[in-house]
Amino acid sequence: MPRESMSQRKTAGRVMHEFAHGELKSGRGGKAGKVKSRRQAIAIALKEAGASKYDGKRANKRNFAKSKRDSSRAVGGKNARTATRRTPKQRHASASNARKAAARRR
Repeated sequence: MPRESMSQRKTAGRVMHEFAHGELKSGRGGKAGKVKSRRQAIAIALKEAGASKYDGKRANKRNFAKSKRDSSRAVGGKNARTATRRTPKQRHASASNARKAAARRR
């Protein structure tokens, strides 16, 4: 079996982290309940990472792409927003702090 890429290992690590914290669910949409078996968690992790021994190349590629698309910003997903949104009050405070810092440097 070929070695996993760094991003595949990262995905598998995230899934195992979910399992360790009791957040990993099985079944379509997580409706089947929590995963209690470590072996099942490993199987889910490999499937999501696109490194399953039992799926074909095409299926693995599709699974990995789906997992990348659905992941959040915290784990480096593709659909994450680039920057957090700031309120007008926060923007004003940031600009004010920048001006004060510039004045201190002079």
